Amino acid sequence: MIRLNTQFKKGVLELIVLKTIEYKDLYGYQLVTKISEIVDVNEGTIYPLLKRLSNDHLLESYLKESSEGPPRKYYHITPNGIQKLQDLEKEWNEFSAKVNAFLKEVSYHDEK
Repeated sequence: MIRLNTQFKKGVLELIVLKTIEYKDLYGYQLVTKISEIVDVNEGTIYPLLKRLSNDHLLESYLKESSEGPPRKYYHITPNGIQKLQDLEKEWNEFSAKVNAFLKEVSYHDEK
C-alpha cells in the first residue's frame, strides 16, 4: 500500500474507484478494502465519493441480500461512468507520462 500525499490521492481517487468496479459490482466495504490495498483510504473518504458519483449518474446502486446480515448496497458503473473512466484514464496517462519525463529530464541534467 502506498501512502499518497492527500492532494494526489484526492485527485486520483475517482479514477481508482471507477476502475475498481469497472468489471465487477462491489459493495462499499469491499470497495474500501480493495482500494486500501493500493492507497491508504478509509470509509469516511470512499462513501461520500460513492454518493457523489451516484448523484452524477456515473454509478448506480442496488441492494442485494447477504447471508451475513442485512442487505448490502452494491455499486455498478453506468455507461456515463465508463465514459468518465476512459476520459480520466487518458488524462492520467498523459499527465503521468509528462511528469515522469520531466522528472527524468531534471535528474539527467542534475547529474551533469
